[in-house]
Amino acid sequence: MEDSSTPPAAEQPGFRHGDPVKYAKPALIAGAGIAVVCVALLVIIFFLDSFNATIYSVGGKDINDATDEARDIRGLYSAVRIGGIVFLVISVLAAAAGAVVIYRNRGRISDSDDDGGEDVDFDDLAGG
Repeated sequence: MEDSSTPPAAEQPGFRHGDPVKYAKPALIAGAGIAVVCVALLVIIFFLDSFNATIYSVGGKDINDATDEARDIRGLYSAVRIGGIVFLVISVLAAAAGAVVIYRNRGRISDSDDDGGEDVDFDDLAGG
């Protein structure tokens, strides 16, 4: 005998299985955060490449030479650079997808609003 006052989640209004809206905000936040880290990584790699090329060139050598040493210096950070660019593109796409989903559903009431629309300020939380 199951007499519950609240209907199951599937019967609640506005509930849909696999609702992309509940994943949109975390995707936007994570995508933006990873994009910032990737940009910082790529800037650091650029400066390291420039530093290595400058140090190599001090002895009168050219970084664009066809020698094995110059080729090794040019390819030193290539895997990290490619990985940084790939993660940057993926994170920007995830952030953009999250932003589009949030924008398209901006008028819809969120199911994750646990406070029931109640405004809670610091005094309520501090008990004062």
